[in-house]
Amino acid sequence: MLKLGPKGARLAALFLVVTLVATCGLPRSGPGKREIFNGSVQKQGDAFIVAVNSRVTRATSVQPILGFSDGFLNAGVVGSDTIRPGDTLGLLIYENVDDGLLAPEGANASPLDEIQVDGSGFIFVPYAGRIKASGNTPEALRRIITNRLDTQTPDPQVIVRRLAGDGSTVSIVGSVGQQGVFAIERPTRTLSAMIARAGGVTIEPEIAQITVIRGKHRSKIWFEDLFSNPKFDIALRPGDRILIEEDTRAFTVLGATGAQNRLTFESQTLSAIEAIAQVGGLNSSLADPTGIFVFRNEPADIANAVLGRTDLQGTQRFAYVLDLTQPTGMFEARDFVIRDDDTVYVTEAPFVTWNKTISALTGSLQSANALASAANGSN
Repeated sequence: MLKLGPKGARLAALFLVVTLVATCGLPRSGPGKREIFNGSVQKQGDAFIVAVNSRVTRATSVQPILGFSDGFLNAGVVGSDTIRPGDTLGLLIYENVDDGLLAPEGANASPLDEIQVDGSGFIFVPYAGRIKASGNTPEALRRIITNRLDTQTPDPQVIVRRLAGDGSTVSIVGSVGQQGVFAIERPTRTLSAMIARAGGVTIEPEIAQITVIRGKHRSKIWFEDLFSNPKFDIALRPGDRILIEEDTRAFTVLGATGAQNRLTFESQTLSAIEAIAQVGGLNSSLADPTGIFVFRNEPADIANAVLGRTDLQGTQRFAYVLDLTQPTGMFEARDFVIRDDDTVYVTEAPFVTWNKTISALTGSLQSANALASAANGSN
């Protein structure tokens, strides 16, 4: 068996440690900048690596466009006194005789409370028959009933009241002060008034979204647009369903940052600088400010616009590079818009890998020296 001297043992240990470090790699948070560039399309990879500049920022600044369709915008305000199927009415009929058709003995007035308008819009009134109520105002229905009864009893006097609007209601669910079913009344015939009636939104207004479902159609707007653009304060219709929820868009931050996490948007628009700030900024001990990447899948129209091409089809993989050390780097990062499902990745600075290598070598050499000493001692 070959016996090594102290110097030979140390050299052998050093060779073993270097080999292990080279083959096994060092702990790190992800790929380095050079490795990402090696995966570019230009080097037979599957992703386009693009440096961010003002032109790229303009081409990629796409935000979800929310707004009501014409069908919602052009709907007129529901008349607060129009009777509809499902409404509840109250009738009071006065007869100008002592022994009337409807009044009990000794009375000349007949109250008919809580008459439900059926699904076809009709009600039944004794001695007047089945009468079409929906589509009429209480005053118009009063005249119809009076004319019907006039042939039965002399000079009848009829009062019609709309007690409840069961047929003219909307439902509100989600992040509001009070969820439930609310009648469309004179003060609450528009979307903003109805939301106020339900106690207002209970989430941050900047990321609150309102969806209105009307039959088979649905439209969505930002809550803030409801007040900044008056046309979005649409008139409600019976049966409308209103959903108020928080923006569901999210992005992921990885690498040499203060934290690594999947985060939701805190505003309608979010820049790369703001996205990094949400996790505590760059880790000053680890981050490479020249290697901040935003990974995303781009649709073909944006991909062609960014690259100045027309031949790309289908979704394309992109890695946008931000360099904060450039004269306009901070401005570009401030203007570059983060989108739903983006991954923001900050690479480690080269010296971090060097320090890790040195630490691994020195720490391992101490162990190797101890092993070598033990080996020589046993021999």
